[in-house]
Amino acid sequence: MPRRRGRLNQEDFIKGGRSLRAKVRRYRPRIVAVLGVGAYREAFAQPKAVIGEQPERIGEARVWVLPNPSGLNANYQLPDLVKLFEELRQTADTS
Repeated sequence: MPRRRGRLNQEDFIKGGRSLRAKVRRYRPRIVAVLGVGAYREAFAQPKAVIGEQPERIGEARVWVLPNPSGLNANYQLPDLVKLFEELRQTADTS
């Protein structure tokens, strides 16, 4: 599928996932947060992933998937986003 202006295709997500894996191996963060469940599903071949902490890790890093806070994503309102990002912050503070 050719890339349309302003849109990423599956190949773009897969390439981005490989790049992120390499950066995680290099910098070794404790937690990695990916914004956008669709992006995570495509980039990491996890079609059933849901919002929240994932059972998979990237290297030693725990992986969190959060909704994309873009105004185009109407599925999550501000209170929902705040709650999810707060859960991630609490995890980071205790790990």
